[in-house]
This record gives sequence, structure tokens and C-alpha cells, in this order.
Amino acid sequence: MKTRFCASALLTLAFVILPGASYALESGIRSAPAREIPVPTADVSPAEQALIGAPLQGVWNDHPKDAAAWKKLIDSRAEAVAKTLPDLRARLGVKVEPAKIGGVNAFIVTPDSIPDANKGRLLVHVHGGGYVFFPGESGTREAILMAGYGKFKIISVDYRMPPDHPYPAAMDDAMAVWKEVVKTNDPKKMAIFGTSTGGGMTLAMVLRARKEGLPLPAATAPGTPWSDMTKTGDTFFTNEMIDNILVSNDGWLGDAAKLYANGTDLKDPQLSPVYGDYAGFPPTILTSGTRDLFLSNTVRVHRKLRQAGVVSDLHVFEGQSHAQYAGDPSAPETKEHFGELAAFFDKHLAK
Repeated sequence: MKTRFCASALLTLAFVILPGASYALESGIRSAPAREIPVPTADVSPAEQALIGAPLQGVWNDHPKDAAAWKKLIDSRAEAVAKTLPDLRARLGVKVEPAKIGGVNAFIVTPDSIPDANKGRLLVHVHGGGYVFFPGESGTREAILMAGYGKFKIISVDYRMPPDHPYPAAMDDAMAVWKEVVKTNDPKKMAIFGTSTGGGMTLAMVLRARKEGLPLPAATAPGTPWSDMTKTGDTFFTNEMIDNILVSNDGWLGDAAKLYANGTDLKDPQLSPVYGDYAGFPPTILTSGTRDLFLSNTVRVHRKLRQAGVVSDLHVFEGQSHAQYAGDPSAPETKEHFGELAAFFDKHLAK
């Protein structure tokens, strides 16, 4: 089934299915008719509507042909994000300082004021970006938002990434930081969080920590986690070309999965943690949106956690594509999202 994207106005996101599509009345595969999908306005802020109605992200169908092409794309995206961070830090009153923890590059992200209840608490952040994007300071954006809105001290891990460092480098770095910080901090006062790749890594870190006999965090917050790299799950298909951020697994995203895995089975729970055992997991809050390509990834993890008897909250935002709950720092939905995480951590982290 071929599709093409149409955008006649900022507040209309549509896709058209080429001739031959029809309603499928029989069981099995569905063929959807051509249709336009308006941007939702009920209970969605104007700022969020602008994000939802924006055109497809321009890089979604890039297919870097070699390491040099990957690095060029990585550098350009990192530079664009890094330019926005000084203003974001200033507006939210957040300081970011480079550090070395367990031999791994990291950043200490600290709000200008920390309430008494959070002064003994610590969050560990693993950034998103398909295991390839947002190295260095460009990976701290989500941590800045969490520190600014949630008022927690945060360690953001600058883990190694492809093309130079495929699996398991990212996980080895994240775990080295975790092993180091639990030596001097109470894990009952700690949480791990991240979005997309960072959400998948959050889950995989707990699975690995349990396997290695390390202390587990008191809570986790995997936002729209890349919990299955195999293009399995309903919304990889139903939200294809509707999610205006990831758009399709058949763009750079699928390439990045293979680049990172470097021959490892994509169903390995350290790559696709939805296939892991969730018994004994800490309380977890998951977030997604109704247009998110990874909505099924998020829902499937939520059900696995519930089936394992784990406390798990699921928050799904109306109309949002992948991780748009953090797309506009000033949008009410962004403040709401980080407020939900802060409240969840306050409930489950020891004081």
C-alpha cells in the first residue's frame, strides 16, 4: 500500500491512499480509504495543535549510506538542538555541568531551587534519538525540562553511540553510571527516566540491573519507549505517515535499529525490552500520544507490567505524535507531562 503526505495548511494533517484502496469487510488485513485527518482542537492547546499539524519531519526518510553520512546527519541535528539550550536553561533556571561518572561522560543537571522533599533524591536520565542522535550536550534537553519543571537533581548519561560504538556500548555506559551512583546514593530515592530510545534503555537497564544483582530504582518513567525494534505492534502500521516525527519504521529509524544492533537479534530484550520478564519491576509511568508510531510499544509494555503485578500508569495525550509531550517547552501539555512524572516520583521515591 503506497501513501503520500498532503498538507494544505498548518492545522490539517492528512494522508491519501492511492487508487485501489477500499473498506475491507472480510477478516484479516484492512485497506483504509483515502481520508483527511484534521488536527484535534478539543482539549488540545493551540501550541500543541501547531506541533500536531506540522509537516512530516524532513529527515524521516534519510538513509545514510555509510558512517560518514551518519555522522554528518548526527552533527547537523545535534547542532540544531544545542542552539536552543542556553535559552531553555535560562528560562527554567537550570544549570548543566559536564562530569565523568564510572568512566562515562555525563552531565549534572541542577535546578536553581530544590524543594526539601527532593534534596536527597536523584534521577538518572538516558536521552532519546534512535541510539544515534543527540550526543553531548544536545542530549540534555529532556533532563533540563525535568529539572526545571520537576525540581530534581539529574544525571544525564552521554552514552556512546553508532556508527563508531554499536550495541552494547550504550547499555554498558548507562549501567556503568548506575553502578557508580548507587554506591553513594540510596536507590530507594532514585528513578531512571528517558524518552524513545531513552525509554527503551530505561526498561533494559532495570532488566540488566536485576540480572546482575544490582539495586533497582524506586521508580521508572519510560516515555514512548522504543521497546520493540522489529516493527511489531499495531501502530507501526496504523500510525505510519500520521506520526509526523518518526513517520515510518521504513525511514532512518529502521536503519538505526540495524546499525545499533550490529547483528544482534532485534528481539533480544536488551534491544527490545518488551520481550523481557517484568516480574519485580519498580512502579512505572509510561507516556505516549494517539498518533505516536510507538503507541503500541508503550501499550504492550504497560500490559506486560500489569500482568506481572507491577504498579504502572499509562498516560496518552490526544493527537500527539512521537514524544510531542516535550516538543514545545511552553505548551501546557509539556508542563502537564513533567508534572505527572514529578508527582509519580514523589509518590514512589523515599524522602
